Amino acid sequence: MYGDVKWTGKPNSFLGMPLNFTRYFITNKKIVVRKGFLNIKEGQVELYRVQDMSMRLPITQRIFRSGTIELTSKDADLPRLELKQIRAPYEIYNLIEAAIENQKREYGVLGRDIIGAAMHIDSDGDGSCDSIDADGNGIPDYDLLA
Repeated sequence: MYGDVKWTGKPNSFLGMPLNFTRYFITNKKIVVRKGFLNIKEGQVELYRVQDMSMRLPITQRIFRSGTIELTSKDADLPRLELKQIRAPYEIYNLIEAAIENQKREYGVLGRDIIGAAMHIDSDGDGSCDSIDADGNGIPDYDLLA
């Protein structure tokens, strides 16, 4: 149904036990969050759209060897996704990070934000950052900065 599932899990709630109807799936292409029992709501984020990851480890979760992984993405439906109270958060974090890098490499989206900024600086196409002073020379005028 979801393709190549690398990991699946549930949030640990009461005393570290998974007693709810939320399920997380990590595949080689996306992260899926499925919530509900009778009325199921499902959201997914493609891995190449993830911009940032972080992990929260509050004391109440660390007691039960759990943590929360937060993802920020370019996805319109789920710009912020939390995998709450999951067991072995460091392992899952590393798994997601590796899967994101593989997807970005496959789609060729590594470093696009940096490349776009460098294109404006490199005016002559030689790959260097060009500095031009007020006289039009290639030497920067440090007097103008003061």
